Amino acid sequence: MRILVAEPVAEAALALLRERHDVDVRLGLPRGEFLARLPDYEALVVRSQVKVDAEAIAAGSRLIVVGRAGVGVDNVDVDAATQAGIVVVNAPTGNTVAAAEHTLALLFALARHVAAADASVRRGEWKRSAFGGVELTGRTLGIIGLGRIGTAIADRARGLGMHVIGYDPYVTAEAAGAHGIELRPLDDVLAEADVVTLHVPGTGDTRGLIDADRLARMKPTAFLLNVSRGSVVDEAALAAALRDARLGGAALDVYQAEPPTSSPILDAPNTVLTPHLGASTAEAQVRVGVEAAEQVLEVLERRMPRYAVNRPSNPRAQRPG
Repeated sequence: MRILVAEPVAEAALALLRERHDVDVRLGLPRGEFLARLPDYEALVVRSQVKVDAEAIAAGSRLIVVGRAGVGVDNVDVDAATQAGIVVVNAPTGNTVAAAEHTLALLFALARHVAAADASVRRGEWKRSAFGGVELTGRTLGIIGLGRIGTAIADRARGLGMHVIGYDPYVTAEAAGAHGIELRPLDDVLAEADVVTLHVPGTGDTRGLIDADRLARMKPTAFLLNVSRGSVVDEAALAAALRDARLGGAALDVYQAEPPTSSPILDAPNTVLTPHLGASTAEAQVRVGVEAAEQVLEVLERRMPRYAVNRPSNPRAQRPG
């Protein structure tokens, strides 16, 4: 069978696919050419930039599986794929360590004014008194979303001497407690935490989860971190809270629009901003690529993948011919 790889993935993942199938790596295809090529392939592998929308699903008349080398599937129309009998798989475990470590890196940078202090020194300044920070030991970390990344952060935060509370409507108190997390209602987490970090998927339920009303529930000294999905935070409300000193600081790795060229957060004070680097480590890129490749192969070989995002009632992989 033929596999189209439309975005960069690790060589180890390509090697795995090439052992059993014909693989074409076509990066940066113009939209028209991408759609024109799709009918020739049984499998498609993407990351986060190529849009596998309803139009692409319709064009991929032979597609059996779409593999997303990463966690979120915002760029894939899962409903259209399901209706077409196409299985969608992702790689939910490969970037756990990278995302957890990046979250903590942002927290340290925010707490100690690392970016602003670095820029100051490069300007030839020596303003030590301007960059007094805060210690994290003894402070309360509130984690919203207690999946793999959220719990990995909890494990590491406890090693820093932080008290960890969290909210997730799908997690039991027992499961949270296994990671030293005290499960609390969302409003309590927002009100009590010195640091709130977001690790939820980008869905209709989480869109605008952190809006002006919920920001108002947070301590005026608190930090907000977002290494999940940009749609979760109302950036205009966040920028206003920072400008009005109703929030201590914010660190973002994801944005409502990427790149965030016109976002009000760019001019907001007490911020640390990175360009969607949560999974950008050498190790994570290998892991997510291999994990996605393994599942694409499972679907093509008519086996049940470990991390299927959907379950088509009549999958193409099971049809004769």
